[in-house]
Amino acid sequence: MNEHWQQAERARLACSDSPTAPWRLWGPYLAGRQWGTVREDYSAGGDAWRSFPFDHARSRAYRWGEDGIAGICDVHGFLNLGLALWNGRDPILKERYFGLTNNEGNHGEDAKEYWWVTDGTPTHSWMRVLYRYPQAEFPYAELREMAARAGRQAREPELSDTGVLDENRFFDVRVTYAKASPTDICVELSATNHGPDPAPLHLLPQLWFRNTWAWGRDDRKPSLTASTEDGWRRITAEHGALGRYTLHVEGTPTLLVTDNETNEVALFGAKQNPTRYTKDGVDRYVVGHDSRACQVVGPHDTSGPGTKAAAWYSFDPVEPGETVSVRLRLIQGDGHIDAFGPTFQATMDARLAEADEFHRSDLDPVRAAVVRRALAGLMWTKQHYRFRTSEWLDGDPAQPAAPKSRKSPHARNAHWRHFDVADVISMPDEWEYPWFAAWDLAFQAVPFAQVDPAFAKEQLLLLCREWLMHPNGQLPAYEWEFGDVNPPVHAWAALQVYRSEPVPDRKFLAKVFHKLLLNFSWWVNRKDADGSYLFEGGFLGMDNIGPVNRSEPMLGQWRLEQSDATSWMAAYSLHLMQIALELARHDESYEDVATKFVEHFLSIAEASTQFGSGGRGIWNEADGFCYDVVSRRLPDGSVESKPVRVRSMVGLIPLLACAVLEPWVFEELPVFTRRLEHLLARRPELAQFISRDDRRALLSLLDEPKLRRVLRRMFDEGEFLSPHGIRSLSAAHREGLEVQVADQEHRMGYEPGESRTPMFGGNSNWRGPVWFPTNALLVEALRTLESFHRGRFHVELPTRSQRQVTAGQAADELVRRLVSLFLPDHDGRRPADGKRIESTDSALWREHVTFSEYFDGDTGEGLGATHQTGWTALVASLLTDRRHLEAESESLL
Repeated sequence: MNEHWQQAERARLACSDSPTAPWRLWGPYLAGRQWGTVREDYSAGGDAWRSFPFDHARSRAYRWGEDGIAGICDVHGFLNLGLALWNGRDPILKERYFGLTNNEGNHGEDAKEYWWVTDGTPTHSWMRVLYRYPQAEFPYAELREMAARAGRQAREPELSDTGVLDENRFFDVRVTYAKASPTDICVELSATNHGPDPAPLHLLPQLWFRNTWAWGRDDRKPSLTASTEDGWRRITAEHGALGRYTLHVEGTPTLLVTDNETNEVALFGAKQNPTRYTKDGVDRYVVGHDSRACQVVGPHDTSGPGTKAAAWYSFDPVEPGETVSVRLRLIQGDGHIDAFGPTFQATMDARLAEADEFHRSDLDPVRAAVVRRALAGLMWTKQHYRFRTSEWLDGDPAQPAAPKSRKSPHARNAHWRHFDVADVISMPDEWEYPWFAAWDLAFQAVPFAQVDPAFAKEQLLLLCREWLMHPNGQLPAYEWEFGDVNPPVHAWAALQVYRSEPVPDRKFLAKVFHKLLLNFSWWVNRKDADGSYLFEGGFLGMDNIGPVNRSEPMLGQWRLEQSDATSWMAAYSLHLMQIALELARHDESYEDVATKFVEHFLSIAEASTQFGSGGRGIWNEADGFCYDVVSRRLPDGSVESKPVRVRSMVGLIPLLACAVLEPWVFEELPVFTRRLEHLLARRPELAQFISRDDRRALLSLLDEPKLRRVLRRMFDEGEFLSPHGIRSLSAAHREGLEVQVADQEHRMGYEPGESRTPMFGGNSNWRGPVWFPTNALLVEALRTLESFHRGRFHVELPTRSQRQVTAGQAADELVRRLVSLFLPDHDGRRPADGKRIESTDSALWREHVTFSEYFDGDTGEGLGATHQTGWTALVASLLTDRRHLEAESESLL
């Protein structure tokens, strides 16, 4: 193996610690969808989906970002390069992925296209995406009608259900990027006709500027000019901040130039547009045959300035099995004297070889391919995210006045006026969730640390920066409502990332710790209303898991004290304690802080099992499980409280609140040790939450008898244990149950697949499916138990099987079930593919792994968002975990 290939990508990473490092200047930062987002919603009613629908996207300038197919942009989101296509039949250019809005889909929003991120490297020196484009007219209307007819009990209709892909009548369009240098990008577009007949195809790579000039805040306008002089076809981009870039286009395509401006005549019935050319100019020229829609650059000619341009390649027809290709090269400055000479292919070959070496693995080929695909998709989740809430609330000077509803203190995100972000952030999914979410980001940082620890650390710190974190210490949840509450897993993620590096980065750990002190205080002050150590939180990311909407206030003065919120805070206390102890090894002042967090954990543990605001904690002795509790204060001053007896993931979260104090803690930190001993001597009843063994200690929210009872339910195949992980709701509720919450009867039941309720949009379901993030945390909790007990703690798995395993073996079994979702079974099918077209015998479909948002609790079929190589990329961490690999090796022996 060439030594250069072995070191190249790692060398680039070594000099790319900063988010604006040269090799990070260009990347997959262009969103998969910008329409239908809160950022683009300027309506009075706040209905983002209807305010900016898909049908407006081709003709209406975006305010805050851009979108495109398999596209890239600079780190500031100014200049964008993406792909447009036309099959000669569609009513519009295919410039962006199509999907149904929340109110159109029978289970919420839903992408209706097929594409896969197939490869990539952390510095984006090498990227590949495959897009599958139908040769028949794209069935926009039919997909909407099919979803409208389908009820919540029915499966989501997919593009393959319309028949347009039958007999492989589609083009596989592969987009490959290879950087010759940080500002010299070679691009190859290739399209293969897999159908039985010749078919036309038009490829239109497009270069355009985000519209920053139409809002009355900055009148400076960049320009694009297209030229066919000197036998070259090129598009030159001039920008005040980026400088000059030249896009070379190979061959003799027709060059078209328009402006990234709204077509107000077409959309809103205006008498005239503010500019001659509009955003949909290329579409209107190619598809609508409107010769006046854009500038057409003739031979030996140069266009006037514009802000959007395309190179139109026409292939009519493409024969069955034939592949057609287009090459481009985007270069800073005036261009390359031999753009498509030997250096082009040499760059492609070298970057592929470097990527192969970077991802080289000792895993078997099937597992290695899953890891590589998962990490490629994860790296593609990075998007430029720009949003200044104060300007969004107030409106722009050159646009109509903001609606009066924006002035209300109850307006969406009205209390987040400080929020001002223009950064590259990892998104959960590039289409269905093209905006960050706090707890998603924490989980995404863990697999990111495998390939790009600098980016993983930067992301965790970014959410704590003063331009994102609220002044009161709250972390922003997601753009639909920054003030919603996600589980506090940031400290856990920081520890995971910290421990993943061979050389500890204590500076990073201290930075994130100091900010999380503010966040922890926010939780204590805002979510423990009466100081009972039983916490509220809201939906906490697990959407419809309860019989009621946990984000809404209870009726009749009732208060919801949540098992999961309380347990998350117990775990948060332990994670912050562990960080403080680690920092105390080099700065003794952190010992005091570590003591504070161990005391807070013990107070929560005591309240959870003994007291609570109504004399009842979250532990239910009769059921051997933890429940949410509703309570209210009665006129006589007493407190009435009742458990919400639904066995769900909220009752398993207490398992996560455990941590081991290793011998070095007692040897190196005498102040912490003395204070812990003093606390236990003064409060001996707290000793039930601490197990001691040979200068080691285990802190656990559940003592051993309670722990065993909860694990017995978790490992029961009739309850939580599914063939592919831990379900989010017990399958014992298959027949449904009625439960009283705040004097009202509610009915719910086990739903292994898609949601049957519109709660939180209806596109997520926590009433039965398997979710990767919580499963990964349960695996980690089992490994923590094993690290303390070292083979002495046994559980029955599955329950009633009489098969006793250690906690570590239970973790390995859970990992085995989780990763099996993506590995071929005895029939050669991946369980995650379910009944979708990916499960067919066709190699064209079977070769592509889909990373879904969640998985059917019975079959393992992937559901929800179909590009969730956000937290589902945790499968890469599980497959490469040393402890799991050792267990697999021993089982083979």
